[in-house]
Amino acid sequence: MKVKVIGAGLAGSEAAWQLAQRGIDVELYEMKPKKMSPAHHSEDFAELVCSNSLRGDRLENAVGLLKEELRRCGSLILECAEATRVEAGGCLAVDRGGFAKMVTEKIKSHPNITVISEEVTEVPEGPVIIATGPLTSDAMSEAIGKYFGETDYLHFFDAAAPLVTAESIDMDLAWWQSRYDRGTPDYINCALDKEQYEAFIRELTTAEEAEVHGFEDKNVFEGCMPVEVMARRGFDTLRYGPLKPVGLVDPNTGKEPYAVVQLRQDNAAKSVYNLVGFQTHLKFGEQKRVFSMIPALRNAEFVRYGVMHQNTFLQSPKLLDKYYADRRDPLVAFAGQMTGVEGYVESTASGYLAAVAMAAKVQGRELPDFPKTTAIGALGLYISDGSIENFQPMNVNFSIIAPLEKRIRKKAEKNLAIANRSLEIIDRMVAEGI
Repeated sequence: MKVKVIGAGLAGSEAAWQLAQRGIDVELYEMKPKKMSPAHHSEDFAELVCSNSLRGDRLENAVGLLKEELRRCGSLILECAEATRVEAGGCLAVDRGGFAKMVTEKIKSHPNITVISEEVTEVPEGPVIIATGPLTSDAMSEAIGKYFGETDYLHFFDAAAPLVTAESIDMDLAWWQSRYDRGTPDYINCALDKEQYEAFIRELTTAEEAEVHGFEDKNVFEGCMPVEVMARRGFDTLRYGPLKPVGLVDPNTGKEPYAVVQLRQDNAAKSVYNLVGFQTHLKFGEQKRVFSMIPALRNAEFVRYGVMHQNTFLQSPKLLDKYYADRRDPLVAFAGQMTGVEGYVESTASGYLAAVAMAAKVQGRELPDFPKTTAIGALGLYISDGSIENFQPMNVNFSIIAPLEKRIRKKAEKNLAIANRSLEIIDRMVAEGI
């Protein structure tokens, strides 16, 4: 029996791979390159639209645990991310282009996957996994709405940060260091003194924004908030957020700066860097003007400006079960950010779980039981929790994972104990052949 997968983003690529690895023939539909969304630039699969970082890699961090679970489960996305990794301190960041190219090549070369380059505009009969993403085309979005009988999707806005060339950064005013000197010194740090910071905030909060239909500050996702929206929340908001100076020392002064902008490597060649936390929807000319006020970026060459786009997601607790499947029809499943998981790794995890469950269904096997003591299972249980009244997209965090039976006071030790418990379960499930 063939399974259709609609969309070749992170979730769709992972889903197609997991199904194919289990001996199932897959038809993977992707509308690129025939049709591109406003936020996409590449024809490759698994394109990273916003940051090139898959975030923290330590087990004391919930997303670090989720990544390790996926690694042990044979995730394609994590395999390709590790192979195209670039230096980013304690984070897993990738060469954006190299990563997408590798995912595409592996998908296209798999004997059980047939790639079909066309837009799907109706919800097919199952078995199918729909992973068209938060940038689902208008036609498919309307079709999904009709399928569920929902007149409106929920939606929010998020944004991407600008990229600058490495050679245009003034390294006489910047320096290499990771916060608290953790790992290798992989970030370029650009200091601002109090006077420079005050001038920057003044211009940032009054700069002209690009018009985005339906946008209001209240509709942005907290984890991907435009820098100008954060700045409007208070003078010191950025100094306690993406511009926090703690754990950094400016070698030019020997002291902690008043504020620091960090730049992270965006490609393997180390020729392009992104402004960490600088998602924005300012007009392009205003981005150049305001961000060039950062002393080390006064001559910065912008190879991509920040952009903003609307993300659309389902009211999943009403519609989906813990395997991301339609409660009415278990052979129609959804995956990715459209289900209300937020983040690259979370999207990958949803594609993984939707696929291994679908594989079990079509092969007549028992469904895998990822409990709430695992990050993969906890995410599925979160998006399907019918008791949630005001459902919003969310990154993985320890609060949705089952707590320990014994109390541990220190947060890091407690989180590590939760992670170790989870990985024991994952290892046992892998050994049993999930």
